[in-house]
Amino acid sequence: MREAAFVKQNVKKWEQFEELLQGTSTDPDKLSDLFIQVTDDLAFANTQYPDSRTYAYLNGLASKIHAQIYKNKNEDRKRFVYFWKTEVPLVVRKSHTKLLYAFIIFAVSVIIGIVSQNMETDFVRIILGDNYVNMTLENIEKGDVLAVYGRGGQMDTFFAITFNNVRVSFLAFAAGLLVSVGTGYLLFQNGVMVGCFFTFLGQQGYLNEAFKVVMLHGTLELSAIVLAGGAGFVMGNSILFPGTYSRMASFKRGAIEGLKIVMGLMPVFILAGFIEGFFTRFTNMPIAISLFVITGSAAFIIYYYIFYPIKVANAHKKSIPSS
Repeated sequence: MREAAFVKQNVKKWEQFEELLQGTSTDPDKLSDLFIQVTDDLAFANTQYPDSRTYAYLNGLASKIHAQIYKNKNEDRKRFVYFWKTEVPLVVRKSHTKLLYAFIIFAVSVIIGIVSQNMETDFVRIILGDNYVNMTLENIEKGDVLAVYGRGGQMDTFFAITFNNVRVSFLAFAAGLLVSVGTGYLLFQNGVMVGCFFTFLGQQGYLNEAFKVVMLHGTLELSAIVLAGGAGFVMGNSILFPGTYSRMASFKRGAIEGLKIVMGLMPVFILAGFIEGFFTRFTNMPIAISLFVITGSAAFIIYYYIFYPIKVANAHKKSIPSS
C-alpha cells in the first residue's frame, strides 16, 4: 500500500485518537485499546515507510498514549490515599448533621437501656437472652466476669468479630433503604443493648472492670456502628428529601455518598476486631494501658470524623453545608 493511501485510510482514526488524548478523564481501557491500534499502525509504517513523516508522527502518537497510560496508573495509586485523606472527609463533612442524628438516637437508646434495666432487673434477659446472662453469672462465680472474651483462638476471634462488625454496619447502612426508619431501629436496638449490658454488670459490681475491658475495642466498634447508621441516614434522606433532583437521581447520590462513608470505616472495623481478638481477652490488663487505648481510639474518631473533615473542606475552599 502506498503511503498516501495508508494515511488517507487511517487519518480520521488518528485524529480521533488525538482528541481523546486531549480529554481530561480518558478511560484506561480505551487508552489500552488505543495503544494497541496505534502500535499496529506504527509497526506497519516502520516496515513500509521507515524514514517517512508518517512513521515519525505515529511514533510520537504512541509515545503520548504510553505516557498517558502510566500517568493514569500513578493516579490510581494516588487515588487509594486520596480516598481516605480527602474524599471520605469531604463526604463526612457534608453529612455531619445526619451523623449527629445517628449519635443522638444511639445515645438516647443507651439511656433507655440504662433506665429500663434499673427499673426491671430481668430486662437484661429480654435483651441479651437467658443463655448469655446465665453464662455471665457463672463467670462471676468463677471470679472472671468477662471470661467470654478469652474464648477461642486469637485469629479466629479477630476474623469473626471483624466480619460481624462489617455485617452489622452494612445492615445499618442498607436499612436506610427503608427511608431511614430501618437505620433508626438498628441504632435504637444496639443502643438499648449497650445501656442494658453495662447497667447489668454495674448491678453485679463490675462496672469499672467492664468499662476498661469492653471499651478497649468498643470505642471503635460502637463509633463505627453509629457512623454507619449516619451513612444509612444519608441514603434514606436522599429518598425522602430529593430537593431539586429527581428522586432516583437523589437516591443515587445519597447511596454513593453513604457507601463512601461505610467503605471508609473498613480500617476501623479491622482495628476494632484486632483489639478484641488479641488484647481484650487479657481482662487483667493494667488500667493505664486500657485507658491509653480507649482515649487514643476516642481521640482518633473525634479528630478524623469531626475536626479533620472541617479542615479538609476549608482547605478546598468549598462551602459544604450540613443538611
